[in-house]
Amino acid sequence: MSAIISSITDRLKNGATKSEVALLEKAFTTAENAHSGQLRKSGDPYITHPVAVAEILADLGLDIPTIVAALLHDTVEDTPYSLADVRADFGDEVAGLVDGVTKLDKLTYGPTAEAETVRKMVVAMSRDIRVLVIKLSDRLHNARTWQYIAIESAQRKARETIDIYAPLANRLGMNAIKWELEELSFKTLESKKYEEIERLVIERSPSRTKLTEEFMDTLNSDLKLEKIKADVTGRPKHLYSVYQKMVVRGREFNDIYDLVGIRVLVEDVRDCYAVLGAVHARWSPVPGRFKDYIAMPKFNLYQSLHTTVIGPNGKAVEIQIRTHDMHARAEYG
Repeated sequence: MSAIISSITDRLKNGATKSEVALLEKAFTTAENAHSGQLRKSGDPYITHPVAVAEILADLGLDIPTIVAALLHDTVEDTPYSLADVRADFGDEVAGLVDGVTKLDKLTYGPTAEAETVRKMVVAMSRDIRVLVIKLSDRLHNARTWQYIAIESAQRKARETIDIYAPLANRLGMNAIKWELEELSFKTLESKKYEEIERLVIERSPSRTKLTEEFMDTLNSDLKLEKIKADVTGRPKHLYSVYQKMVVRGREFNDIYDLVGIRVLVEDVRDCYAVLGAVHARWSPVPGRFKDYIAMPKFNLYQSLHTTVIGPNGKAVEIQIRTHDMHARAEYG
């Protein structure tokens, strides 16, 4: 097995069979030959892009046909290798996925197009949901390399991403991709504001880290006494989220960033409510800030308990409590 295919299969939860590895090798070789001589704006060989998209999809737990389609997703549009060739070499399923992504690439989003209308068109054109997941992964890797293209082009793509693709990732419950798309778009569209918020975050980081660690130590001790097995971690504040709260809610940075975020992951639903009980027994909950998304999931099937309590030094602490399975769905859809 080649190192590149290993970098994909190592990310798969259940690995890959010999026949699946052979199929991935065949797809990689086909794409590498088709894109031979082509370079990215970064100067890297073009094949690095479909490989990166395939790796993102493997991390998300997608199936082998989807990953094969990711390796081939730009061949029909950018090389002499045709859709008929894909169908002959890899079958109808892979060809259908590649065709779907190729059609999405031709969809244009301009200033006169309503974002919601375009989102509906994207969903309608993605008859197989895997087409949309490939497209989101494709956009994510491209967004990571926007620094290599002209600023006008990067900003146009960033606006499209924040209006169309990040909301679609949210609808699919793919929060990890949503957050990164938003952060990269915000950095591209509003670089000065991004840098200013980043500076404020770095300045505040030491005191916030101390408060977070103090809270986590106390909570871990309480959960140990209750014999509840849990992973307690700090939750990073995303800069775009901070910016949105400052703009939309008209709040000062200090009001937002003083909020410490904690995430608690447990084995089952019963433990979720047991943790909630332990948290409210130790700290006073803020009225009106408790949300039970386990009993009443969000439209994208997101499940979690949310509460805000008055923690050490009178500082508000936001806590999310969910099972490991709920967390995997929340992050990766």
